[in-house]
Amino acid sequence: MTAQEPRRRSLEGRVSVGPLAAADLDRADEIFRTAFGTFLGVPDLFGTADYVRTRFAADPHATFAATVDGELAGSNFATNWGSVGFFGPLTVRPDLWDQGVGKSLMEPVMGCFETWGNRHVGLFTFAHSPKHLELYRRYGFWPRFLTAVMSKQVEASDSVPTPLTYAGLSDAERPEYLSACRALTDDVYEGLDLQREIVAAQAQGIGDAVLMPGGSGLDGLAVCHCGPGSEAGTDVCFIKFGAVRPGREAGDRFERLLDACDQLAAERGLGRLDAGMSLGRPDAYQRLVNRGFRTGLQGVTMHRPNEPGYSHPDAYVIDDWR
Repeated sequence: MTAQEPRRRSLEGRVSVGPLAAADLDRADEIFRTAFGTFLGVPDLFGTADYVRTRFAADPHATFAATVDGELAGSNFATNWGSVGFFGPLTVRPDLWDQGVGKSLMEPVMGCFETWGNRHVGLFTFAHSPKHLELYRRYGFWPRFLTAVMSKQVEASDSVPTPLTYAGLSDAERPEYLSACRALTDDVYEGLDLQREIVAAQAQGIGDAVLMPGGSGLDGLAVCHCGPGSEAGTDVCFIKFGAVRPGREAGDRFERLLDACDQLAAERGLGRLDAGMSLGRPDAYQRLVNRGFRTGLQGVTMHRPNEPGYSHPDAYVIDDWR
């Protein structure tokens, strides 16, 4: 705020927070796009990618709306990955910024984390914004690692077989593979569970999970969103989460998982592969760079408690908490 700008009054007391309703999704999506476009100066930042409807469909009970004088003012979404939880996108109408609406939308997601019993919770925000960092610091979140949202052109290879996917399994096979996915992510970080994301992507028809069997369970998995209406957008395959079994040769397993994701994207006729990578995983990050991934958007993850979670040098994980 400059000296010439009037001080904005807090709207606390006039803000009502409750569940986000299906009837408000179009307006929530409009606010989401306007808020990010205004802050970053990029009017059509997300194109045909959809974060609002997909997250509402995945878990309507973890989506929240703020209203001011009966009109939608903003929304927030909580995500449960077992022992890990995160929230966002938290967006507020630009004309209501800095008036307490964002703070009001923090309370219900913190309640979700408490109810779910998440041990490690976090968010993705803008490293250059003291306002955002200070808001979340008040709730016990601490900035830890830069996270690069990276992209490359899809490159199919005749030597890479068609990947096994969750959608390609029979109904009888799916519970066994979901258990194997849980065992894999538990090895990565105790209690980490991506079953909800795997099932949601397939059920909504917005993507699929690549499964990479190994000699003793799964060697890797990747939850991919594909095309418009998903979190990827037109002509994009977005690896929302990917991980390989830790230990010796984890780097080689990671390379094979990236090959499988490239192949999935090619077989779906998509031209770009997107992946988020914490710089707390330096070897995994370097392997993306070596494959031609380049950073298009960069933020910082904030963690509660102030611990690395699964962002450490021995982890070969792809994700971003946007």
